[in-house]
Amino acid sequence: MASNTFKIKPQKKESLFARLDRSLRMGRFFDDGMPLRYLPHVAYVTLLLIIYIGYNHYVEKTTREINKLQIEVENLRTEYTTLKSQYMYARLQSEVARRVAARGLQESKVPPEKIVIAEK
Repeated sequence: MASNTFKIKPQKKESLFARLDRSLRMGRFFDDGMPLRYLPHVAYVTLLLIIYIGYNHYVEKTTREINKLQIEVENLRTEYTTLKSQYMYARLQSEVARRVAARGLQESKVPPEKIVIAEK
């Protein structure tokens, strides 16, 4: 029968955070507890980060809205141009004469006469 031996556990690789903690030696700041003198600075930086993130979200939302409105303006501009050209065509004398011919109206061949009243 084989004798009992201890199983040798493989050593774990040191994680990135463990290496970072060892190199920065942040533990010495927290030996006596949380240093309260840094708390206002940490709170201020945290507030600035929250404002920065919120502002970035606002800017992205506004940019998306501006792009959407630019597309809508372009569509409305093309619709306006199309309608304007149709109205310009519809007001031509030949087009008006063609449309009213179906109702029995005809274009006058005699030019209008001016009526002059003599004053006393």
